[in-house]
Amino acid sequence: MSDPRAPQGDDYSATVLGSHWFSGPPPPADAAPDRVEGAVLRFGPGVTAALPAPFPLTPEPAPVPSRRRGGWRRYTLAAVVLAGVLAYLGWQRFGPAVEVREVAVSTDPRGPACDTAADVVATVRTDGRPGTLTYRWIRSDGTRSEELTEHVPDGRTEATLHLMWTFRGTGTYPARAELQLLSPTARTAATEFTYTCPR
Repeated sequence: MSDPRAPQGDDYSATVLGSHWFSGPPPPADAAPDRVEGAVLRFGPGVTAALPAPFPLTPEPAPVPSRRRGGWRRYTLAAVVLAGVLAYLGWQRFGPAVEVREVAVSTDPRGPACDTAADVVATVRTDGRPGTLTYRWIRSDGTRSEELTEHVPDGRTEATLHLMWTFRGTGTYPARAELQLLSPTARTAATEFTYTCPR
């Protein structure tokens, strides 16, 4: 049965009249896009052609990763410790030198026994600063030692220096031993004793 509303005539074409069924109805004007990619809006199920952006698009720069906080503190502490060590070593090497306050030399006044050695002891009292003492021994028999050194550590206020003077033979010999302190300051001190061997 034919539709009374269908147009009558020889030029009627079902293909022409029914073409809108193949393309489907147009999408509504207020339809929400499926996703946004830049300035191109894509609607489903169809795909629209890309439109030029109404304004220039510039990509945002990637964020620069910031360094972790607290790293500089670790290096600062190490730098402070290193600076402290260097300052202490520099103070020991180039700081105020040890100050000598007193020098005394002594031995047993009775002198050594036959064919033994006299232990001559020099006591150098300081102010407790670290440093190095340079000295030599001079004996009354014309013997002079080479320059000797003694390191005084921090906090020690006294250094003890020994001279072992050996005697052999019989007879009597008046002896004198002198300490010459050369540095950090020039000082001298001496003691006298007599070597006696009757046999």
